[in-house]
Amino acid sequence: MKYGTSLLGLGCIVMLYLILTERELLPELAHALESANFQNFKILFISIILEAFPFILLGVLFSALLQVFVTDETIRKYTPRHPVAGVLFGGLLGIVFPLCECGMIPVIRRLIRKGMPAYIGIVYLLAGPIVNPIVYTSTFTAFRTAPEMAYARMAIAFGVAVAIGLLLHLFMKSSPLRGEAPPAVSGCSHGHSHVEHHHVPKGIGARAAATLSHASDEFFEMGKYLIFGAFLTAIIQTVIDRAALVSFADQPALAYGFMMVFAYVLSICSTSDAFIASSFGGLFSQGPLLAFLVFGPMIDFKNTLMLLSTFKVKFVLLLIVLCAAFTLIGSTIAEVWL
Repeated sequence: MKYGTSLLGLGCIVMLYLILTERELLPELAHALESANFQNFKILFISIILEAFPFILLGVLFSALLQVFVTDETIRKYTPRHPVAGVLFGGLLGIVFPLCECGMIPVIRRLIRKGMPAYIGIVYLLAGPIVNPIVYTSTFTAFRTAPEMAYARMAIAFGVAVAIGLLLHLFMKSSPLRGEAPPAVSGCSHGHSHVEHHHVPKGIGARAAATLSHASDEFFEMGKYLIFGAFLTAIIQTVIDRAALVSFADQPALAYGFMMVFAYVLSICSTSDAFIASSFGGLFSQGPLLAFLVFGPMIDFKNTLMLLSTFKVKFVLLLIVLCAAFTLIGSTIAEVWL
């Protein structure tokens, strides 16, 4: 859509203006929000923005540093060529580069364009927000009386990401990035993307200017989708009937699906979602709580919009289905063992 980006950016500005000035755009919408506690809506919206923006900023800065200081040859040199080693590498990369899901997408896009096979990048995208020391520490702290939840969360996330990565290696025949042409090299059929060649600027001043330029471009590109997603997420959260939680918790067959949908809607950062999950410990068993802790950081509402801005629609839908299916399987097995 030719004017889609501009209209979305304009809409975000209008929404921020209305919230800060407390003016009404539509009486019907204002009445609905007022009946669901408009103050609560504003607090949720602003908190999501404030929570996610630092991580997006960290992500785009890291992406810009990759673009300016790391050559394509370096990426290709240190990326394992064997698919099994590649997915294991992607699954553990978050230990070295612990980024939140809010800042992962620009980094993954940059890595794929610089020569990293797409299936390895996707493994890092899925596992990185969970399999890292920051999230492990927050989960262990939130579940002090049940430390096995932290171990299980790391194991399930790693297993889900690796399984999806292997499937993508086997069946993905072209780049998942939007606007990317299929690989021109014959026989390259495992999701390798078109490599984005560039010349590294010379001189500290030139590199610093290039880094700021790349970071600002990606920050505004990703930021508008975050604002729009946070706005819709806050609306949904204000109208949810919390009493309905009990009815879902009493039905094990629905508890897993509900907690995954709940994580998708809440769109809470992986560094703090464990404290939300632990508050439901008296209602839900460990399996549904693990489904919440694994599925949410991989796929939530706000990062779905950012995924759609970077990857092809069919690929994003497939990724959501695979994440949901493997998370359900992994959390169900974990509950039996815990």
